[in-house]
Amino acid sequence: MNYRPIIKVIGIFLIILGIFMFIPAAVDMISGTKDIKVFVLSGLITILIGVILNLSVWGRNDVLGTKEAFILTTLSWFVIAVFSAIPFYLSDIGLNFTDSFFESMSGITTTGATVIDALDDQSRGILIWRSLLQWLGGIGIIVMAVAVLPMLQIGGMQLFRLESSDASDKILPRATQIAGSLTLLYLTLTLLCTLAYKFSGMGLFDSLAHSMTTISTGGYSTHNESFKYFDNAMIDYMAIIFMILGSLPFVLYLHLIRGKASTFYKDSQVISFILTLFIIVFLTCLYLYFNGFSDNFEILRIVSFNIVSIMTGTGYVTANYMEWGSFAVIIFFFIMFIGGCAGSTSCGIKIFRFQVLFQHIKIQLKKISYPNAILIPQYNRKEIPDGASRSVMAFFLLFFLSFILLSSALSFMGLDTITALSAAASALANVGPGLGDTVGPAGSYSSLSIGIKWLLSFGMLLGRLELFTVLVILTPYFWRK
Repeated sequence: MNYRPIIKVIGIFLIILGIFMFIPAAVDMISGTKDIKVFVLSGLITILIGVILNLSVWGRNDVLGTKEAFILTTLSWFVIAVFSAIPFYLSDIGLNFTDSFFESMSGITTTGATVIDALDDQSRGILIWRSLLQWLGGIGIIVMAVAVLPMLQIGGMQLFRLESSDASDKILPRATQIAGSLTLLYLTLTLLCTLAYKFSGMGLFDSLAHSMTTISTGGYSTHNESFKYFDNAMIDYMAIIFMILGSLPFVLYLHLIRGKASTFYKDSQVISFILTLFIIVFLTCLYLYFNGFSDNFEILRIVSFNIVSIMTGTGYVTANYMEWGSFAVIIFFFIMFIGGCAGSTSCGIKIFRFQVLFQHIKIQLKKISYPNAILIPQYNRKEIPDGASRSVMAFFLLFFLSFILLSSALSFMGLDTITALSAAASALANVGPGLGDTVGPAGSYSSLSIGIKWLLSFGMLLGRLELFTVLVILTPYFWRK
């Protein structure tokens, strides 16, 4: 195992993270709050550690192999979460280290679960830091999904392998090469979202903070009531549009810029994602209409916003959907698992895996009628390799096994059934709000015990890094020569 490239890259990440800590410091300086010292000190500590790590391996250009890539991916997200928690811990919010780490892990994994109850009373520096964490986590997961996971063959992601990027020693150079164009695109969408919110009636600070958590499908808000605070139909519709945009494959945007507009409406993953959203919104609206909601346009707006938010893993809310009836609650529970498209900032199982699963189910049904027929499963009009199919099936099995184990552990630690199931689903799918009074759309995670918060933090990391990336390094045979 060659640890030098791992140390070097993590050092670079910490330097970048430390530089970003000066942004909320500047915000606090402008707004006149005292947290400026907290962010300056946190930034200096983080940069110093990053510089020391880089100096310790200075002058060496080691190759990053597959094993090192697994360790780097998991370790970098964990280390970033630890150092991102420093401002929360040093500020006067009153968070202990567990709560600070939970808030940081929830932010960097774009989960959106929070332990801060009085968001409206927090300094602008803390609020913008939460948004920045989710924004950084969003671009990080895009680059990882496009440049790293396909080479590591995680959960069928090899279906999205880029040309000339199939060698393990090209992981780091390839990630560096595509990071620039993806970051520019990501930044452009964030600015467009900021302008859309501003012209729809949101204040400038709220527009900037919410645009970062919308494009990253993170869901952190600057207000306890989330988007219900604004009570503005135009703001809701803008959020719906940009949450969907954040859930589509970012590589397709690059094709669109290069004049290949057909890639969007020909991509089966995009079509399936939009169609699934439409069907779920229609069924939920129909259910609410026949159960006492008379304003059709109000139903459409509220249902569309909350369905899109939960399914994409964003986690904004404008209503307490626990009050909509049993059918709606079941709908919200199941859409937590779905997620958006591969190569986006979204989370969950991802649409393409359901497509691969349904392809195999369809073939098995046809095999019963035509046992001698030669049937080949396809994705996007291309044959699905056996290795990809096995990876997808293994991912499904491992995801639900992890969900069962995590929810059982939460129940063992004292949570009721609904809270345990929804909290486990929310953590693994990086959604944020769950079901019930404690972790539901009207609650927060602050009242949970220390052990539960650490367990959920691990679940967030596990879900964000596609399960295998984390679990493989916990196996003994990974460390054998």
